[in-house]
Amino acid sequence: MNQQDYRSLLLLVNDRDRYALLKEYAEKRINTLLFLISTDNDMDRVKRNQGAIAELRKFATLREEVKQGAK
Repeated sequence: MNQQDYRSLLLLVNDRDRYALLKEYAEKRINTLLFLISTDNDMDRVKRNQGAIAELRKFATLREEVKQGAK
């Protein structure tokens, strides 16, 4: 991502209410995916869901990443 991409995301991460909703959504999706991992026997789906969880966890640090990249 370039500096302009980060700057366009500043509106999202600087609005505390919106950012809180985004993080809440990510946490709920993570919980759902963790449940699916614990009940699935197909290792391909388990790996796919693990990757999705890793991406969703990046929302927790998105604000810091965007602020750093927008400088």
